[in-house]
Amino acid sequence: MNLVTGATGLLGSHIVEQLHMRGEKVRVLVRPGSDTRFLDSLGVEKIYGDLSDHDALKKATQGVRVVYHSAAKVGDWGKWEEFQQGTIDGSRNLIHAASQAGIERFLHISTISVYGYVDGEGLVIDETAPLGRNLYRWSYYSKAKIEVETMIRQWHKEGRIKASIVRPSWLYGERDRASIGRMVDAIRKRKVKIIGDGNNRLSLSYAGNVAQGAILVANTPEALGEVYNCCSDGVITLSEYWNTIAKALNAGPVTKKVPYKVARTAGLIMEVAGKMIGMKHPPFISRYAAWLMGRRVLYSNEKIRALGWKPAVSFEVGIPKTVKWYLDQRDTH
Repeated sequence: MNLVTGATGLLGSHIVEQLHMRGEKVRVLVRPGSDTRFLDSLGVEKIYGDLSDHDALKKATQGVRVVYHSAAKVGDWGKWEEFQQGTIDGSRNLIHAASQAGIERFLHISTISVYGYVDGEGLVIDETAPLGRNLYRWSYYSKAKIEVETMIRQWHKEGRIKASIVRPSWLYGERDRASIGRMVDAIRKRKVKIIGDGNNRLSLSYAGNVAQGAILVANTPEALGEVYNCCSDGVITLSEYWNTIAKALNAGPVTKKVPYKVARTAGLIMEVAGKMIGMKHPPFISRYAAWLMGRRVLYSNEKIRALGWKPAVSFEVGIPKTVKWYLDQRDTH
């Protein structure tokens, strides 16, 4: 039996899907009121509750061999208390429940953002790099993920759980409710601007590919206690990414550009203004978003490739597939 948290999210749903395709039993922890239609179509077992519900966690972890922990407070906006509760405290509760239940393997989904917001032409980061470099004041997502990683490594060192960590990059794919909609709308309204010259390579991955990597790590004995970057399906630049989406929409090419430094400065101004007025939603552009799209640093995936990971879905297939999913589900709602 496998337990997946964050199963209604992008990566979590793909982990469930990949496990289901392998014929494995899957249990998910979902909040009451969540949209579980995709999970229901797969016939997985549902436990209702969240990461603060100790009774639900105890029930969810019973008889489970592997936990895939994908749930977290996601995004670059919000109050620290939300990240503390949703990511750090929730993870601690789940790790404790998994330890009590004697889980064989705990696979934690982290992020390459734990390395911090580093940048530099020709810079390649692997798993030996230090964490938390150049974080912004409000880099709550990255800071919370670093704390959880530290906690998990400590519990593993003490023998309380048997854990591995996977660090995905920027994800896309079906059931992406965070970014693809905004990108599609921006392209159709001709509001998209390429940050920088557009020739920077993206560390971009299809969620199904990362799900395969997570399952591989969780079931490989030599991966126990290890950390893996699971990112960069291949070579694609920022311009190519935007224009692959545009082509899938039968829209014109994206050609407008804005300098990287200008975008980051605009992000800072919008963040400060947003914090001052208590905005609940993220600003149009943030420093994190500017860095995500304009950075020139790359992340090595050689370590997980050495385990046998090979992305199965290419950009040429995955991006149009994601756009089609978004348009189909939008038209049916």
